Amino acid sequence: MSQPDGVSLQKKLKPRHISLMAMGGVIGTGIFKGSAETIGLAGPGVIISYVFAGLLLLVVMGAMAEMATVYPGKNMKDFVREAFGERVSFIMGWMYCFLWLSVCVIEIIAAGSFLQYWFPGVPLWLLSLASAAFIILINLMSVGSFGEFEFWLAGIKIAMIIVFIVLGTCLIFGIIPSGNTPYLHNYSAAGGFLPNGWTSIFSALLVVMFSYGGSELIGLTLTETENSEKVLPKVVRNFILRIILFFTLPILVICGLIPWNQLGPESSPFVQVLTATGLSGAADLMNFILVTAVLSAANSGIYGASRMLHSMAAAGEASPALARTNRRGIPVNTLLLCAVILILGSMLGMFAQDQLFRVLMAVPGFCVLLVWICISLAQIKLRKSYPVEPSFKVWGYPYVTSAVVACLAVIAAMFLFDAQNRLSIGVCIAVLIVLIIWSMIRFSRTGRSK
Repeated sequence: MSQPDGVSLQKKLKPRHISLMAMGGVIGTGIFKGSAETIGLAGPGVIISYVFAGLLLLVVMGAMAEMATVYPGKNMKDFVREAFGERVSFIMGWMYCFLWLSVCVIEIIAAGSFLQYWFPGVPLWLLSLASAAFIILINLMSVGSFGEFEFWLAGIKIAMIIVFIVLGTCLIFGIIPSGNTPYLHNYSAAGGFLPNGWTSIFSALLVVMFSYGGSELIGLTLTETENSEKVLPKVVRNFILRIILFFTLPILVICGLIPWNQLGPESSPFVQVLTATGLSGAADLMNFILVTAVLSAANSGIYGASRMLHSMAAAGEASPALARTNRRGIPVNTLLLCAVILILGSMLGMFAQDQLFRVLMAVPGFCVLLVWICISLAQIKLRKSYPVEPSFKVWGYPYVTSAVVACLAVIAAMFLFDAQNRLSIGVCIAVLIVLIIWSMIRFSRTGRSK
């Protein structure tokens, strides 16, 4: 039996759940497949791109943690509303839903394609549909059970990445004997550490931002976390270091084991490296990791989209029906809407897999930039008018946060002028224009902007 929003979301998520959920949303297609593109753009020097983007992310996450200590019980969309009013909050909220739903469609199609390795006779759309059903069922669990399941689902792929890092390091330095011990030779071979020059670092940032997208999911867990104002600063400190390590170390291993220009786009760099080193069972092991990774990312994505929709409905910015929760505090109607979109995405994958993937791939990266800019600007504006003194502060205010906003704006401009992303960014801008017009009509009727 569903109930109105009087039955609120449950505060059952623990710090370990939050950390693993956010990492589950980040460590997915971006690292396991997107790393081939970033390495191809910048060579071993792509590490600089990941570290730089990680520093930007650190400030954005710190801004969320700071605002959480001042406005307990509110999420990142509430922070934007406090700073800029309902119109901007409305636009950002729907863009964030669009971001996560497009990511989830990508992930379930990817999951279906990976599952075809074991079930080649089963159609892609059916495997994608089965993946979508699996994800929706997980999200129908109680919040505590969902957090626990995602904790282990994300934990599996993180453990596998750690194993990959250890094995790869041993192979690089000859601790595990192989036909050819490369040591550090491959970092300077094939054109050097930055074979395509310093500008390639910025070109790679376009893909890196897509890879890091999802970290801000922590900002949506606040309404389902006890003592969020105390928990979030601790989670952010630990989370950001782990994210940088789980992206930079695997790529260092990949570039150390085989020359960067020998990586092809046809499969995951992880699979190519393990296959090249002759490790038995590498294909099956890595395929298991890939399936786990994309399902975990889709799982976190559905959580993010459903909670954002619930937040908007509770604030009167979406249909009141989306604010309804069941006895376990699950926003069932928002999950039903997400399920319909995933089913349609599975069907589209049957007819236009390649085209759909290309169109959607850059969409999350551009949307993430817009969301991060909104969060950072909200912190800059609200700091002067906090009702209480924050227990955690972003250092260097307002200069550090302002510098991050400027960097994010430059990267967004690079997206706009990148010919390869023209179709994807065109879709994003079209959606943004529709949302702006929609917000103008909606709030002109109500006479509200705050």
